[in-house]
Amino acid sequence: MSSISDDFSASSVDRRKVLLGLLFGSAAAVAAWRQPSKHLDYLGPDKLEDIIPKTIGPWKFVAVSGLVIPPEDQLARTLYSQLLTRVYSDDKHEPVMLLIAQSAGQSGILQVHRPETCYPASGYRISAVTEHDIRIGSHTLQTNRLSADNEGSTEHIVYWIRVGDRIPTTWREQKLDVAEENLRGIIPDAVLVRISTVSGNEEEARATLDAFAQALVGSIAPVRRPVIIA
Repeated sequence: MSSISDDFSASSVDRRKVLLGLLFGSAAAVAAWRQPSKHLDYLGPDKLEDIIPKTIGPWKFVAVSGLVIPPEDQLARTLYSQLLTRVYSDDKHEPVMLLIAQSAGQSGILQVHRPETCYPASGYRISAVTEHDIRIGSHTLQTNRLSADNEGSTEHIVYWIRVGDRIPTTWREQKLDVAEENLRGIIPDAVLVRISTVSGNEEEARATLDAFAQALVGSIAPVRRPVIIA
């Protein structure tokens, strides 16, 4: 009797192994089938240096340094395909600092350069992040704004992120947009645009940043505008 019982038990174990093997094999096949394969890259072989003008409205390019950026570590090199940093001046107001980071990799994630991440890492105290709409012609550009304080100076910041053809306003939305694109079989590129100025007058700073954002979009050839806006 024990022999029959042992044979039955061994047979059951073998069947379970076969079923588990089939289950895992099916899961792997589904995962491979859903693996994104189509790249959506609005920048392509072009360089940010070439498509972002050195004259934007009344502002002219004056320097490449002076911006808050994370350390050039292995993570940053992995996440970003291109990084543009410039300072512009119109000789009337405080200089405007522009940072554009682009990722063409599979993640579509731009986390290192998000102001709420990199400014505290550089010793700044930041305000709450609030949504801020900017009129661009007949359209509305959804952006985020915040301020960062350090040693008595205040930097006012406006930024937005494009993932594929979307403009997510939160980190959660950004991750969801990437996941949805991946499920559609698409690997989206992503671009973060950050504009900032140091000023003791918040209202004047906000007006300057809005005007610069409008001039920035208007200064880029229409065929290349999808690089920074959806």
